Amino acid sequence: MWQGFNIGGWHISSFGLMMFLAFLSCNILIRKTLKEKNVKPSIGDDVIFWAAVGGILGAKFYSVIEFGADSFFAGFGYLFKAEFAKAIESLGSGLVFYGGLIGGLIAVSIYIYRNKLSWLEYADVVAPLLALGHAIGRIGCLLVGDDYGIPTDSIFGIHIPNPIPSFEYAFPGQIVEYVYPTQIYEMVAYFLIFAYLYSFRHKVNFKGELFFEYLFLTGISRFLIEFIRFHDYDSFEFLGLYGAQYISLLMIIAGIICHYKFRKKYN
Repeated sequence: MWQGFNIGGWHISSFGLMMFLAFLSCNILIRKTLKEKNVKPSIGDDVIFWAAVGGILGAKFYSVIEFGADSFFAGFGYLFKAEFAKAIESLGSGLVFYGGLIGGLIAVSIYIYRNKLSWLEYADVVAPLLALGHAIGRIGCLLVGDDYGIPTDSIFGIHIPNPIPSFEYAFPGQIVEYVYPTQIYEMVAYFLIFAYLYSFRHKVNFKGELFFEYLFLTGISRFLIEFIRFHDYDSFEFLGLYGAQYISLLMIIAGIICHYKFRKKYN
């Protein structure tokens, strides 16, 4: 694991660095795509900006709902003490992707509505980038040692270099050395989804096609991987499924229904 590096009195976490690279790469690609469509690339800058703002807020809000607000209030406590480096680290921890996806979509939708743009057209532009950003973000999770899978002795496991407190709580008296690298599984899945969607960006049969396929492919990938992902004791669970799996099911269903209806409407 690599926790990052220090610049002056500031600590730059490896996860924060990956987030920066995710938004940067998405910004470069959205500008490229919009140029291909003869649309002002500056619109892409605005879309990525609002996606970042809404995504971070949404990710933190979802985290507070599912895991509690301890780190949130601790972050504000550091702000009042003028300990800004600790405040950023505390407020930036515990970000949840699905919360970020929802928050980012809301923020970008408001921008699109206010500028009278086509929501479905821009949803297709953004769909591959959502998968790319998610894939790069999972690299950050791997680097900081977050979001591991459950313990395993199979050949598909990887060795964890240091004890993880949540594992010690969940498996008292047991030394966990090998776990499923669910961060890697998700990273590979989302890179493949990105490659597929991006290669078909000029071959859509109807507006919204790529976005609906993104919902289905991402939903089914996350739903399956969640079965071997480790969940803390305070994670939401109902009928054997976790919160992310219920959101995944909604994405799968929405993707299938919308793809069918819009394809039938435009063909």
